Amino acid sequence: MGTDGSRGAIVLLSGGLDSATALAIARRDGRECWALSFDYGQRHRHELLAAGLVARSLGAARHIVMPLDLRIFGGSSLTGAIPVPKDRAESEMGAGIPVTYVPARNLVFLSLASGLAEVAGAQEIYIGVNAVDYSGYPDCRPEFIRSFEETARLGTKAGAEGAGVRIIAPLVDLTKAQIIRLGARLSVDYSLTHSCYDPEVESMAPDRASQAVLACGRCDSCLIRARGFAEAGIPDPTRYARKS
Repeated sequence: MGTDGSRGAIVLLSGGLDSATALAIARRDGRECWALSFDYGQRHRHELLAAGLVARSLGAARHIVMPLDLRIFGGSSLTGAIPVPKDRAESEMGAGIPVTYVPARNLVFLSLASGLAEVAGAQEIYIGVNAVDYSGYPDCRPEFIRSFEETARLGTKAGAEGAGVRIIAPLVDLTKAQIIRLGARLSVDYSLTHSCYDPEVESMAPDRASQAVLACGRCDSCLIRARGFAEAGIPDPTRYARKS
C-alpha cells in the first residue's frame, strides 16, 4: 500500500452514511484506502451494493467483501428471525441495547481488519462508529475503540515490532447532523449509501430489472438518518417506502 508515497489505511465500509463519511475523511487525509466490507448474513444485504458504489465514488484503491455468516449465531434482528423495531421514539432508542445489536460485530470486524492491515502494511484502520445518536451499541463507544487498539498492539506481529495499527474513529463524538454536514463538504454522495435495517423491494414492472430497494422509513436507523438530514438542513436523498 501507499506505493505513490501516501500512507495506507483499511476502512471498514458497510455502505451506510457513517462509513462513507469515514472513507471520505481517510481520503481527505491523503490515505490510500482499502475498503473492507462484510457479507455476514445481514438482513439488509443491499448495503453491500451501496458499499461498492461508495468505494468507487470516493476513490478506494481496493474494495474487499469478506463472507462471514453470523446467522450461525443469530441473536440479533439483523441476523436472525427477530423483528426489527419500528417507529420508536428517541427515548426508546436511547434506553438499553437494541435487538439490532449484532453480538461482538465490531470486535470481530476490527480483528479481521487488523489482520488485513498487517498483510497490506497499513498503519491505520478507519471506522465510522458513532456514540452520540441513540444507537446504544457498546462496540461504538470511545473506550472500546481505545481498548481494542491496545489489544491489537499486544496481539499482532506488527504491534510486537513497534508498528501497531492505529484505530481512527473520526465520527465518534459527532451528531448525525454534524456527520452529514462534514460529508457534504467532502463531496460524499449520500444517495449512494444505504442505512435501513429492514429495506423493502419496490416492483415497478414485471421484470426483476425494474425492482428498486427502498428504505423502510421506520426503523431506528432510518429515523436517525432522516432526522440528521433535517437537522443538518440538507435535503435527504433517501427513497423511503414510507415516513413514520
